[in-house]
Amino acid sequence: MAGAPVLNDPFTLAVNRLKTLSKVMTTRAVIAQTPKELIWTLNKAKLYRYIPVLPKEKRHPVPLLLVFALMNRPYILDLRPGHSFVEYMVNHGYDVYLLDWGAPGPEDKNLKFDDYTLEYMPRAIRKLKVISGSEEFSLLGWCIGAILTTIYAALRGDDGLRNLILLTAPLAFSDKENLTFARWTDERYFDVDKVLAAFGNMPGEMIDYGAKALKPVENYVGNYVKLWDNLDDPKVVEAWHAMNTWVTDNVNLAGGAFRQLIVDLYRNDRLMRGELVIRGERVDLSRIHANLLTVIAQGDHITPSCQSEPIMAKVSSKDRELFRIAGGHIGIMAGSGASKHTWPHINGWLAPRSK
Repeated sequence: MAGAPVLNDPFTLAVNRLKTLSKVMTTRAVIAQTPKELIWTLNKAKLYRYIPVLPKEKRHPVPLLLVFALMNRPYILDLRPGHSFVEYMVNHGYDVYLLDWGAPGPEDKNLKFDDYTLEYMPRAIRKLKVISGSEEFSLLGWCIGAILTTIYAALRGDDGLRNLILLTAPLAFSDKENLTFARWTDERYFDVDKVLAAFGNMPGEMIDYGAKALKPVENYVGNYVKLWDNLDDPKVVEAWHAMNTWVTDNVNLAGGAFRQLIVDLYRNDRLMRGELVIRGERVDLSRIHANLLTVIAQGDHITPSCQSEPIMAKVSSKDRELFRIAGGHIGIMAGSGASKHTWPHINGWLAPRSK
């Protein structure tokens, strides 16, 4: 028809690209769509159970509890349909639960690893056992979630824990030369007490900046160049939008836990040295006897392999595996290759141990 707009003329294409750019930069993607139900709460923490899709006789009888970091939202495990670890595991017959720590308020500034591992986790696990009908369970901890699950496994490993999966676990802190965050946490340059006196909790924005500053060009330039170069590809834009929604959704870290992370772990390596004390109990890693899978991201600059490998020699687990995979700290579980490599390996390891 005469006078009809040409949809592929340069001006129209440029306008459409700018509209797409504006949308993904100013809105939040729809995330965490796998159906779930809230089954337990304590303070800000919530325990979710994902609705099974397979009949009970086809499901693994041993439930799986996912524990993510304290200062990030856990929906990275359920980012979007078709690209969700949670969805993948539910479809493969697991009874999946997620412990969402929530966002601490000013009144939570004194919360410590002690509270998370010996109060929150045991209570959530008791609820999991009631709902699932199983006295045994599997734990998957990612990043700081791996610290918490490791401490729990050492202190309460006789409470039914059958399988322990650690993803990019920052557990050892003796190799200062290769610890990327060591320079930010050195007591000569960083005063923990002054920061917490000012803020109460460690602001999530400060943690996020510290992580991004380790690779500033990639995070502040390259990430947006990639988006600009792929604005005409809906799949790339959708993936970028979802990941950016998660990356910019920062959570403060409770002051007490942050002090332990910096002083007890980064500066003094007390967990690996057997000197970490939680509510009067020494955390002895040799008391961990659950089946153990440790996953290391070979391109991880947040948690280099030197932080995850030493746990293998400390535990008493007879069944243990160290799995190395290409990728970064987040990419191995939420990147484009996760569904082809990391997830199938976790499933292949966990399935025969969940019967």
